[in-house]
Amino acid sequence: MARLPRLVIPNHLHHLIAQGHNDQLVVRDEADCRVFLDWLRQAAQQSRVAIHAYVLLPSRLQLLATPADESGLSRMMQSLGRLYVPYFNARYGRTGSLWEGRFRATVLEPAAYFVPCAHLIEYQPVSSGLVSDIGAYSWSSHGHHVGHRKEPWLTDHPAYWALGNTPFEREAAYQQISQSPASGALSEKILEATRKAWALGSDEFCRRLAKLTLRRLAPAKRGRPPKATVGQGVVVKPPAKAGSTRSASRPRADMPKKAN
Repeated sequence: MARLPRLVIPNHLHHLIAQGHNDQLVVRDEADCRVFLDWLRQAAQQSRVAIHAYVLLPSRLQLLATPADESGLSRMMQSLGRLYVPYFNARYGRTGSLWEGRFRATVLEPAAYFVPCAHLIEYQPVSSGLVSDIGAYSWSSHGHHVGHRKEPWLTDHPAYWALGNTPFEREAAYQQISQSPASGALSEKILEATRKAWALGSDEFCRRLAKLTLRRLAPAKRGRPPKATVGQGVVVKPPAKAGSTRSASRPRADMPKKAN
């Protein structure tokens, strides 16, 4: 079966995951992290992609981002690859690809999923056992969201602004949320939607999205479709008259008589 195109809808929130090939390292030290994030910032600006949240782990990158057009995410990742992969290969004496195929991405409903997904992303260093305290990891947007540092290249999402009327209120509210581990069930729901590239949101949100793209937003239902009935746009032929042996649609020609 042909692979569906990536689900990207301009001016909507997307969750993106890029994984190292065979889960190999894509950054090995602080110098790599600085170079990687600097080129990510440049690539995002050039591709007109607003980055709202991120985490850079040794073997993967996760983002929450809003592209201005359908090709923005792809252009950003391609630009990042053209800059970073040659640097990484030259530094460590290797060749070949760094990333595992295509990056994964899908569209999320911000009101329901921005804060849980940002928390999921920023909690990854703790979940992966890299640190015991979420605030101890430098290569994520957590410090920005709780007011420990400002990263001007990040764009605060309206769903983050909805946490409070002032910067202090927003930072305090986000700090409170980030003290607890990310919800396992909700995290798996988000990750599964991103891996399979199905939109995640309410029925109303998905109905609005469906008007903006020709791509399916959810998997097709399994099994045979139900039989059509009258009133569903199907023409039903009237039954043949009682006692008739001929088709109701076309009379059958008489068979020729056998010659003597």
